[in-house]
Amino acid sequence: MPFDIALSGINAASTDLEVTANNIANTSTVGFKGSRAEFSQVYSVAGQNLSATAAGSGVRVTNIAQQFSDGNTTQTGNSYDMAISGTGFFTLRDGSGYSYTRAGNFHPDDNSFIVNSTGQHLQVYPPTASGGYDQSALQDLQLTSGTSAAKASSAIGITANLSASAAAPANATFDPKDDTSYNSMSTFQAYDSLGAAHTVNVYYAKDATGSNTWNAYMTVDGTQVGGAQPMAFSSGGAITTPANTKLNFGAVSPNPGANPINLTLDMSKVTQFGDASSTTATTNDGYAAGKFSAIDVSSEGVVSAKYTNGVSMPLGQVALATFANPQGLRQLNDTNWAASADSGQPVRGSAGSGDMGSIQSGQLEASNTADLTAQLVNMIKAQRNYQANAQVISTDNQLTQTIIQIRN
Repeated sequence: MPFDIALSGINAASTDLEVTANNIANTSTVGFKGSRAEFSQVYSVAGQNLSATAAGSGVRVTNIAQQFSDGNTTQTGNSYDMAISGTGFFTLRDGSGYSYTRAGNFHPDDNSFIVNSTGQHLQVYPPTASGGYDQSALQDLQLTSGTSAAKASSAIGITANLSASAAAPANATFDPKDDTSYNSMSTFQAYDSLGAAHTVNVYYAKDATGSNTWNAYMTVDGTQVGGAQPMAFSSGGAITTPANTKLNFGAVSPNPGANPINLTLDMSKVTQFGDASSTTATTNDGYAAGKFSAIDVSSEGVVSAKYTNGVSMPLGQVALATFANPQGLRQLNDTNWAASADSGQPVRGSAGSGDMGSIQSGQLEASNTADLTAQLVNMIKAQRNYQANAQVISTDNQLTQTIIQIRN
């Protein structure tokens, strides 16, 4: 009997060593979750027949339990890499259905789908026309190809100051080529419907008939557009004319292949103070055509395509899932799990909502067994258990030999 008991202990210690060895082997596996061997005592008779003096019959492995504690995150700088800070799993899809992982080392495949190292597709909630995301549907995350279309400029905002001490220009007749016919100017780029850039200059000339009145002129690519537009300021330096603070010089067609440009200038941030005349900022609602440059992932998991023209296009929101009993998940490999009857059905959501963690872009979650010291301590314990049970067998063997010698 002691032989069998010690043998069960050796087998249990061997299993414990195997589990620890697997944990150590995967210390560098992204998103890996370590395991723990769990044991229980064995009796040769049923529980209701146990007496106070009954000895156990050994040990058996009852479970290899996954440990779903978070691993440390490491910075990678790769925008396709993602880590979940908190609870939740990424949702993946392949020909076998859905699976779940904490390993966020993704990359685009040859069809621009975002996949993991085994080719499984990352799932997202598709964007809706209203600007949100449809959490009732899942789709593969795919990058958009081609370019972002150009947008013609139509609304320009100017932040500037016109010097209150300025005198009327020496030449009363405006000429963009004569700097004595205006006091200052603002310069910016405007885009036509084909994305071509055009240089726009807005000139300011102090009106000799009033201390707080000015005339504005505009040229596009050196050609004057429309006539003078009056501007007036209060004694406090705020613009009063035009009443709606908007200037429009009319449409112009600098590019025969594009639609005419018709700019409305928002002058609400133009002032007349005692400082020198200067333009500090301009805003522009137009842009040139752009090429795809990178993706951006917010902490809420919103994935957007970024283009060289500054445009950002939403592609979807990363679908996360939690489970009532993560320990009940069916393990598919080192970093993938599938739902089971024990785990319950996935509860889907988005990062930052409910019990879902946040998503950290450009980072990866390391294995939660990366603490080698703890793993080596477990290995030493299992080794000692193995050696102790082996010693029991050796001792029992000596006792058996002694008994045999007595009988002889």
